[in-house]
Amino acid sequence: MLLRTHNLAPGWILIIYYGLSILLGAALLSLPMAAHGTPLSWLDALFTATSAQCVTGLVVVDTGTKLTLFGQLVVLLLIQIGGLGITTFSVYLFFYLGMGVGIRDRWVVQETLLHTPVDSLRDLVHNIFIVTLTIEAIGAALLALVFVPEMGFAQGLYMAVFHSVSAFCNAGFALFSDSLIGYRSHPLVNITIMALIILGGIGFLVIKEVIDLWRRPQGRRRLSLHSRMVFLTSGVLILGGALLIGLLESGGALAGMSGAEGFWTAMFQSVTARTAGFNTVDLNLLQIPTLFLIMFLMFVGASPGSCGGGIKTTSLGLFVAILHSRLKGNPHTNVAHRTLPDAVVSKTLTLVMTALMFMFLAIFGLLAVQLRGVPAATSQGGFIEYVFEAISAFGTVGLSLGATTKLQPAGKLIIILLMFIGRVGLLTVAFTMIGRSRGNAVQYAEENIMIG
Repeated sequence: MLLRTHNLAPGWILIIYYGLSILLGAALLSLPMAAHGTPLSWLDALFTATSAQCVTGLVVVDTGTKLTLFGQLVVLLLIQIGGLGITTFSVYLFFYLGMGVGIRDRWVVQETLLHTPVDSLRDLVHNIFIVTLTIEAIGAALLALVFVPEMGFAQGLYMAVFHSVSAFCNAGFALFSDSLIGYRSHPLVNITIMALIILGGIGFLVIKEVIDLWRRPQGRRRLSLHSRMVFLTSGVLILGGALLIGLLESGGALAGMSGAEGFWTAMFQSVTARTAGFNTVDLNLLQIPTLFLIMFLMFVGASPGSCGGGIKTTSLGLFVAILHSRLKGNPHTNVAHRTLPDAVVSKTLTLVMTALMFMFLAIFGLLAVQLRGVPAATSQGGFIEYVFEAISAFGTVGLSLGATTKLQPAGKLIIILLMFIGRVGLLTVAFTMIGRSRGNAVQYAEENIMIG
């Protein structure tokens, strides 16, 4: 139910929606009927619910073996609601019930999904549901061609639906204990999962623009600057990431694979590092430079208005454009013969710098909890494991080097916080907590300082 009160800032509404959904999911997952054998502890249930609602994929228990069908369906529902956005889901219910949606609620939806206002929020939310369910249904049908012959109709169809929803929502939850390693050489599984991840990660507005362009080719003949930047940045990161992974691991993790299998594995890991969380190779076999590359891809994440987290592809693209303009001495930031508003430039710089500082503090806290008193000489790779884990949680990716099962209670709480902030949005949380002044900012006399 959509919370309506004039006393709450829009950012608080978004935080409360996600928080309440996570708590409800945790309560359901802690029930005896949700797990085989011993029920999940409250902390493990909360961790699992947060990971599902925030479409991350980090797990402290094996989803396919520990959780019952009821528990798996709870996870699946949380993934679907988290992917669509709990606010969008609630607004849709209000429209369906014939109830009004206020200006604050419209702000929440538009801040989550859009860069420009729309004429009809009802049509927007309706289209989001239709597009999401259609893409997931097509993905499930394609995966069923593989899973049904192997597992039978009922089980194969269920596995196809679960992994299609998990892939499109960029959740990364798998019912196979080895994620998708068993299918890394299967072209149809690779293509389907990667396509779902990419579609779920480029943003609903971009998908809508492409559909509109396809339906009315004689009308608008070009995509918006936002969509073009999403495609350009995403393409560079995916193809560049796959090429670098292939080169770095040609004598490592990919050494014993055929050319086709190595290609699919390198491409899949580049795509999934963009907030999906599936893997088709044991990450512990990868070299340190490859892991560092994957951490960069996870930190960037998906695109605005999508199912993924991270600082977003457009933020990276704009950051590079801003840096290029300033190094050339241009006070304006130009992209594709367009000048970006100063407000967008300021927000981009604020997001990137805030994310870097926040991640530094979060990683420091996680290391202090997990490795305090452990000399560097005896940590045996623990440092890289926990840094990787923290970035994966913030980017709502779900890839792990095995640190998830080693987390202390305080460590789990830090990862839960990272997943939550990564999904809700770092700036949304920061602006909500700190508050933004609407009055004129005070400006004092200027004085210069040395830098560099």
